[in-house]
Amino acid sequence: MAANSSSILCIGELLIDFFCKDAGVHLADGHIFEKQAGGAPANVCAAIVKLGGKAVFAGKVGNDPFGHFLKKTLNDIQVDTSLLIMDNDHPTTMAFVSLKADGERDFVFNRGADAFLTEDELDYSHMMESGILHFGSATALLDNPFQSSYLHLMKLAKEKGKFVSFDPNFRADLWKGRIPHFIQLAKQGISMADFIKVSDEELRIISGRDDLEEGIEAFHQLGAQSVAVTLGKEGTMISNGQEAETVPSVRIRSIDSTGAGDAFVGATLYQLAKAQNPSQVLADFQELKRVISFSNKVGACVCTKIGALSALPNMEEVYSMC
Repeated sequence: MAANSSSILCIGELLIDFFCKDAGVHLADGHIFEKQAGGAPANVCAAIVKLGGKAVFAGKVGNDPFGHFLKKTLNDIQVDTSLLIMDNDHPTTMAFVSLKADGERDFVFNRGADAFLTEDELDYSHMMESGILHFGSATALLDNPFQSSYLHLMKLAKEKGKFVSFDPNFRADLWKGRIPHFIQLAKQGISMADFIKVSDEELRIISGRDDLEEGIEAFHQLGAQSVAVTLGKEGTMISNGQEAETVPSVRIRSIDSTGAGDAFVGATLYQLAKAQNPSQVLADFQELKRVISFSNKVGACVCTKIGALSALPNMEEVYSMC
């Protein structure tokens, strides 16, 4: 499957999530674990394809049973995996998660192959066939060599005039003791991006501002064309540098919010990819609000089911459920 200008390339981690099925226990006390495909960029790809779009995943997994399971999972939902590398030297990345009795997560992260994607392994000509490049990895900025590969590709995409989407995807578990470094790297990404998606927590951490509007303005000053701040059930605050407004979400009974942010991003990029010029959509604030309103519905739909990939809706489900 060849990439084309209407396709969206997502680069980052594809990993195994082992969820502890025992209720309210630490990982040490868990006995039953369920294997699931995970990784924010993979979730975004899946969301795009489920809605009827075209998505290309770029990243690295181990050439092991888990890596083959992940590749098959993406293939089965029609995500283009021609840029997925099977690593013979490093195992597939894994995360183990349990939900403790106090509601906090117990989290162990065993990073593997995704960390070792190097610049010389990137197929730039293939990647640049996509009209939109999305950088939404939770792990890419952690360490080299993937960190430099990720930022270099973002810089190249910007220089080539591609539409660049960026989600810093802050995970406190992964950045303990290194938050100032995360902020520095996230600001680099923001300076090269056309569309930014952050949570209100991420906006405050990166901008250093408690006021949302001040934080958004700081992002615009760094170079962002548009900024979307997801506010959970309150909706999404969207700004294109000229106008700003909170677009409401739909009322639902939330069961599990896992993957809702990735679904929101996928829905937004799916809509932007249909436009002749995505940047013009961002400039037209009424059209941008319409895009975000639909994306809010997709994110809300995901919250009505358990799981990430399995909860992603198709177009019919978006309209019937929400």
